[in-house]
Amino acid sequence: MKASLLAIAVALTAPTQVLAAEGETPSAETIVVTAARITALQKTAAAEDEHATSPDGAAFIARQPGAALVDNGALSGQVQMRGLFGERIAVRINGQHFATGGPNAMDPAMHYAPMALIDRVEIARGISPVRDGPGLGGGINTILKQVRFSEGNTMAPQADISGQYRSVDDSIALGGLVGLANDTFRIGLIASREKGDDTRFPGGRIATTGYERAVYGVHAGLRAGSGELSLEYRRQETGRSGNPPFAMDIIYFHTDFVRIGFEGDLADGFRLEAHADYAGVSHRMNNFELRPAPTTAMTRQSDTYADTIGADISLRFGSASRYVRLGADVELIDKGYMLYNPLSTNFFIHPLDHAESDRLGAFAEWRGGLGPVEVELGARLDRHGAETGAPRFGPGVPLGPANLALAFANADRDWSGTTFDTSLRLWADFGAITPRLTLARKTRAPSLIERFSWLPTEASGGLADGNIYVGSPSLKAEKAWVAEAGFDWSSAIAYARPVVYYRRIDDFIQGVPFDATPGLVNTSVEMVAQASGDATPLRFANTEADIWGADLAFGAKIAGPLRIDGVASYVRGKRQDINDNLYRMVPANGRLAFAWEAASWSLSLEGQAVTAQKKLSSTNGEAPSKGYFLANLYGHWLVRDGLRLDFGIENLFDRYYLEHLAGYNRISGSNVPLGMRLPGSGRSAFVKLRWAVR
Repeated sequence: MKASLLAIAVALTAPTQVLAAEGETPSAETIVVTAARITALQKTAAAEDEHATSPDGAAFIARQPGAALVDNGALSGQVQMRGLFGERIAVRINGQHFATGGPNAMDPAMHYAPMALIDRVEIARGISPVRDGPGLGGGINTILKQVRFSEGNTMAPQADISGQYRSVDDSIALGGLVGLANDTFRIGLIASREKGDDTRFPGGRIATTGYERAVYGVHAGLRAGSGELSLEYRRQETGRSGNPPFAMDIIYFHTDFVRIGFEGDLADGFRLEAHADYAGVSHRMNNFELRPAPTTAMTRQSDTYADTIGADISLRFGSASRYVRLGADVELIDKGYMLYNPLSTNFFIHPLDHAESDRLGAFAEWRGGLGPVEVELGARLDRHGAETGAPRFGPGVPLGPANLALAFANADRDWSGTTFDTSLRLWADFGAITPRLTLARKTRAPSLIERFSWLPTEASGGLADGNIYVGSPSLKAEKAWVAEAGFDWSSAIAYARPVVYYRRIDDFIQGVPFDATPGLVNTSVEMVAQASGDATPLRFANTEADIWGADLAFGAKIAGPLRIDGVASYVRGKRQDINDNLYRMVPANGRLAFAWEAASWSLSLEGQAVTAQKKLSSTNGEAPSKGYFLANLYGHWLVRDGLRLDFGIENLFDRYYLEHLAGYNRISGSNVPLGMRLPGSGRSAFVKLRWAVR
């Protein structure tokens, strides 16, 4: 789904009202985007429309100011926020953090949030609060639809069901929620099913971009005094889905989520929140079922798993806007990864063999006031550990990789360390204007892939640059020093929210040439990499980097129901240890929409402009991209309360364009040449019908 700019207007001009129902007054940095309204507009409310198109929830978030989509496949997109993406962004689903199942993050967190099931998304654009765990950049918490408590003791039905068709890939998406609730008990079922074919573009179809995904689950809640005990279980089954930027495609993800929690006031001014959860991912990918099969010797399949166990507890003393919060959390991750040739039983190898990480953290937050200034101060301390087993391999593995496995088995495969994060947010409400300032020190521990990938492969956590990588067991944690400033301004007819920011990142983890003589194959790692087609492998290493930029959301009522809304973003990233740019930085871009918003219908014409990107990473071999302009048309009709029809056409003039954050085509026989950056979607009409009873 892609949110309209009008939804952003609502989130920016009235975030406090949106979150008040959740029992906590938000800081000025929180943006909340909710599901589309299904009742007529109130005179005091702006529109909250959203237009469901892409199946990727990351594409929806990418329409927010400062955000972008790292397009690794129809169901594998990652959110970039102010130049950071991947594990540097703290992304959660229903408050739950978990490890991805694949070594190339084909299942980033938003993979598990189908658009038909999303209720709202809470976005911290600059930095995530310390209570959400460590993380270098912003934070995202996607809340899936759930049955809500009703009034009275009679069990009343609830439903929220939608169906969508999109022409660019002939995709169908069905999903929603049904359940029963009264004022003390609620129970609900969620389910969704999506299927799409290869995406069209002006020039043909992008081969191996079809997808299929199903989700089903159950949740329940019980009010006990002033608190609630909640329980949820969710199962996701992703089927055959193409990933042209990678060497393999998704055959399946089978993933289970379980979460139990309690939130409530134990006494006046004393609130307890506690949760425990589990996520288990089982994944298979290969290079022969969805794309033209290679020779028998080069046939590859990979089976991976990732298990995450987490728990957290916090105590809040005070009110929703004046409090001290103390808390602790723990996370245990176990990952494994086997690469093999299904046509040769003797060829198998474990690039990650029972790799484990653990983290134990504690945090403290204070929120209060200093005269007219609101203050949110937080700090957290985390103890990290990581280890992996000696890699196993079969008798059919060539001598080069076998020797690397033996060398790694005799090396130090254990790490531990401590990280410290702190943040300070200041803001003041002066009526029409609210100035804001954020200062922070944020950290990120290296991933298991970055630390323990001893076998030269393209496993990189989703970088999709075509390079072969190896890890570095001695990696240090990244440390970012963050400063950002801006203000919110609003009047009866207009609003604006500009922000400028700067990040200095010490020990930034980046691929660097494996040794001092790139291109000269004189090490065992380079020889193995050369046999896989890349004689210049990269090694994850600590470097130095700066990221800075600005973003803006703005809008105004023009006359009557006619209004204008827009967003604009600029970000720049540079290495400081050498003269190079950071990889995969979104070019400057903006959107502008003119909308006619009546009580029961709307029409919106949107223009999207993206500049050329010539600030490239030479280390990653990044290709430049040209600028482009697209036009989109959106509309909706409230047939009656509870029944809504959305429709529209994206890329109205069927323009050919290349998205800079898309990967490079790895599929032969496609209408897109091998090695070329993947084009954006062609003209696409969509229609969506949503019915809800609450």
